[in-house]
Amino acid sequence: MGAARGENATKVAVIVEGKPYTYGELLEQALRLSAALRARGVARGDRVAIYMDNTWPCIVSLYGTLLAGGVFVIVNPQTKSDKVEFILNDSGARLLLTDGHLSKEFLPALPRVRQPLGVIASGKVPAMERGKLPAMESGKSPAMDEAASPAGARIEAFDEVVRGTPPGRPTTEIIPNDLAALIYTSGSTGNPKGVMQTHGSMVFAAGSLIEYLRLGSEDRILCVLPLAFDYGLYQLLMTIQLGATLVLERSFTYPAQIFARMREHSVTVFPGVPTIYAMLISAHGREPLSFPSVTRVTNTAAALPDDFVTKLHEIFPNALIYKMYGLTECKRVCYLEPELADAKPGSVGRAIPGTEIYLLSPDGQPVPAGENGILYVRGPHVMVGYWNRPDLSDHMLKPGKLPGERVLCTQDFFRMDADGFLYFVGRSDDIIKTRGEKVSPAEVENALHGIPGVREAAIIGIPDPLLGEAIRAYVVVEPDSGLNDKQLRVACAAKLENFMVPKEFVFIAEMPKTATGKVSKKLLREQKTT
Repeated sequence: MGAARGENATKVAVIVEGKPYTYGELLEQALRLSAALRARGVARGDRVAIYMDNTWPCIVSLYGTLLAGGVFVIVNPQTKSDKVEFILNDSGARLLLTDGHLSKEFLPALPRVRQPLGVIASGKVPAMERGKLPAMESGKSPAMDEAASPAGARIEAFDEVVRGTPPGRPTTEIIPNDLAALIYTSGSTGNPKGVMQTHGSMVFAAGSLIEYLRLGSEDRILCVLPLAFDYGLYQLLMTIQLGATLVLERSFTYPAQIFARMREHSVTVFPGVPTIYAMLISAHGREPLSFPSVTRVTNTAAALPDDFVTKLHEIFPNALIYKMYGLTECKRVCYLEPELADAKPGSVGRAIPGTEIYLLSPDGQPVPAGENGILYVRGPHVMVGYWNRPDLSDHMLKPGKLPGERVLCTQDFFRMDADGFLYFVGRSDDIIKTRGEKVSPAEVENALHGIPGVREAAIIGIPDPLLGEAIRAYVVVEPDSGLNDKQLRVACAAKLENFMVPKEFVFIAEMPKTATGKVSKKLLREQKTT
């Protein structure tokens, strides 16, 4: 946060829903929070969960945690109570920094958290929810009840904690190899897994992105993506590393408001995903839009349809349009230089600066140009592994070119042309990637199986031009259940994040099975739907 000192202290670092905050304000409040975290027991390497919307307290929490020497665990604000509980327990978080309006989800989780946990909440925290943490549900073990509600543990108000704590000094203990973040992403078992990223890997990744996107300190970067989504998170990290300005909004739900902010603040960088670009193009069709201040447009999560690009050039007449591919385990793999879009249609480009990529066959042999292979990624941006999951780490991290080195096996199939440009072919595992988020079919199936009247459920991903993959649910219901797709959608929305709710529900009389009695998703994919 060197940009927060000296002459840059008065420069605007972030504009949150129209309100500007300077680098000096960010440094001061982050140092106050870091002192408060240390006073509450946070030490080097301790995890701090941040369960917040895209707000000023969320930004302060992230940097306050890092300055205290902690590891931030950023949790999507759409996350439901059961998964909040899992992440808190799995990460061993010492503190939860959250928003008061999310209390419906985090309060039920607290009694089931194994380790003592303090809570600091921004915004309105209802009086009945302040004070001691909620007691353990009846029937739970007394030992766990004591851990969940330690003596003196309180839900504290974020503003009061920050105002009431003098700024401390940032920790000097941290080295680049120390953990900076656990970023939870869906796993094939249904439980999310924590991707371990170090200070060194995240600084490197942000620097590499800055280099190929050709960004500078004068840029004003828009972010309408959740900070819990690494694509959104890195808009903030790049901004602060550059000493630039971030224009932060909660979402793209109200496009007219976003357009007004873009014009007011002369936004120069527009990061999006195909669903956002579809909304943008739809608005452009109703009333022509033009944002000449934007010089870079970036896309990831799913391939950008070719017919979108023409329209985006109309909306952003002065912008370079970047197509990219990445995954949480290394942040970003490759990018296509905008000048090569016509020469390399369909490509997601070459390795980001400072890294290497190559393809191997399933038995580990190099594949020639033009043939399909599994993509491997080598570089300082590769994760350390998955938190508490050495088995899953070994599945994704393989022996590299040097003795003792480990490289990332993406488990995705690509082909590479003679010039070294990549073309995505398909996934080799069961995970669905939709809207840039990884979704475990098992997690959605578990939610469906918990709905009264559902006998069996199976989830697959189907190609979608905007989402990358859309989620389709095949459901067998009890004959007298009376369930319809609307009821299932509402029930799923109560249990799952929005991006996990199936786009389609297909009712079938019986699930196709393998000889061993397992549901055959291969046969489901071959079924015709009406």
